[in-house]
Amino acid sequence: MFTGIVTDVGELIQFEDQGDRRLTIACHYDPETIAIGGSIACSGICLTVVETGRHNNDRGLFVVQASQETLAFTTLKTWKIGQRINLERALRFGDELGGHLVTGHVDGVAKVLSREPDGQSLRFRFEAPEHLAKFIAPKGSVALDGTSLTVNEVEGNVFGVNIIPHTQVVTTWGEVQAGELVNIEIDMMARYVARLNGYS
Repeated sequence: MFTGIVTDVGELIQFEDQGDRRLTIACHYDPETIAIGGSIACSGICLTVVETGRHNNDRGLFVVQASQETLAFTTLKTWKIGQRINLERALRFGDELGGHLVTGHVDGVAKVLSREPDGQSLRFRFEAPEHLAKFIAPKGSVALDGTSLTVNEVEGNVFGVNIIPHTQVVTTWGEVQAGELVNIEIDMMARYVARLNGYS
């Protein structure tokens, strides 16, 4: 489980396909504190650590594997060397829940329709896949590229969020442009409420 509060921005430094895709990501986490078999959310995708080490003696690194299922339903298949990646380590009992409960099980991909200044914030509009739109509500939560965000408004399958200056600096959101694709995970509570009310 995660909270959608990004704690580091990593960099993809190597990948190779061996049936699954094996990715090596440089980060600022101490590799001695990363458990083999542990989970790290990589731009919202929960991935299992299979190896750790150091990159150029100044940064840690970890290696994860992504299945064909993950490649098919997320943006991971488009990642290139140098890709910057929002990172969050798994929630521990006693940690502050600053965002909302996030599983790291990405539901699909949303398209960035627009990015506009709004005071010091950035206002983004997204197009969600039709089958996920019913789970997105004004003032509700959504995880986009692993970041817990509050929905401003919803019109059909289009919704908007604001990104404050702090979030722009400590995540990849300061770099995201219109036309790009981002990973989306709908709110867990919305999913169960919909299920209880007879929606699939």
